[in-house]
Amino acid sequence: MPPTAQPPVAMSNSGFPGCRTISQHLNDLKKENFSLKLRIYFLEEKIQQKFEESADGVHKRNIELKVEVESLKKELEEKQQLLDEALCTAESLSNQNEAELQRRLSERQEEIIHMQEILETKVQLLQQEASLAREEAGQMASLADSEAQRCLALEREMVERMEEESGGSGALLSRQAMADKDR
Repeated sequence: MPPTAQPPVAMSNSGFPGCRTISQHLNDLKKENFSLKLRIYFLEEKIQQKFEESADGVHKRNIELKVEVESLKKELEEKQQLLDEALCTAESLSNQNEAELQRRLSERQEEIIHMQEILETKVQLLQQEASLAREEAGQMASLADSEAQRCLALEREMVERMEEESGGSGALLSRQAMADKDR
């Protein structure tokens, strides 16, 4: 069987053949070389047997099948190696992705904890401010009550003085004013 014609090597943008193309072409040449060597070996073996009478067709087919089996074995080994490499790469990427996800998860958890601490601090400050405001409001209410009591006392005192000074006529008016204020 004559050697098969190889397709031209594809060129990359830089004018040089791509690494993948060269590697594929080299693999194809290695396979063809291996097949030819096996073919030669089996043909020489056949010649040494001096072309037994009628078994010539069977021998030829047997040689072709042996060459094909050996070529397929070689190809299977190469594909198994590529598959193993792809599996290692996939596992590596999976581990990297998992590590990245774990890192991001821990960062988010730290952010949540930090935000919880900030919110708890703000709640405590607001509770303290509310407590202080209630105390201050209570103080202001008691101050307002005491001031109102003082004003009433002063008014009564004024009314009593006016009654004493005016005799009895102003007493009626002042009592009415006091009653209106008490309402």
